[in-house]
Amino acid sequence: MKKGKFFLSVLMLAGMITACDKDSEKENIETPVVFKKEGELRILKPSEEVVRELDIEIADNDYERQTGLMYRESMEDGQGMLFIFQNAAPRFFYMKNTLIPLDIIYFGSDSTAVSFQKNAVPGNETPLPSGEPAKFVLEVNAGLADEWELEVGDKIDFERIP
Repeated sequence: MKKGKFFLSVLMLAGMITACDKDSEKENIETPVVFKKEGELRILKPSEEVVRELDIEIADNDYERQTGLMYRESMEDGQGMLFIFQNAAPRFFYMKNTLIPLDIIYFGSDSTAVSFQKNAVPGNETPLPSGEPAKFVLEVNAGLADEWELEVGDKIDFERIP
């Protein structure tokens, strides 16, 4: 009888822990994620003409790069997220848990655009490859790369703000 009560107690405790984990996970997802300006970025033509200036969030560690713009309900056209990697390498992004369509712009180690993935579909988990080695990746609202007439060879210049 004691073994039965002990087993039942352990089972109930495990159920409560699991329920708490699910509730906290649900709470984290339901908490709106808001933009936090961490830097300023300029997109430039090879002639150094400024195409656009953006406020950016910076994703420069594993957690931030893996999370990216997931669970965001919107982003202003003057905002973006810049992913910074340690080195240039082939990159693959996907749209898991991303709620807004995006243009994904890949930049080499010299900050020059090497490729684009335009109008990435929210929630789609198909890998979106860079095609060329990329050290920086900029995500902006879908359609802006075309609106701003961005091309391979354009550059970025950015700075962090305190």
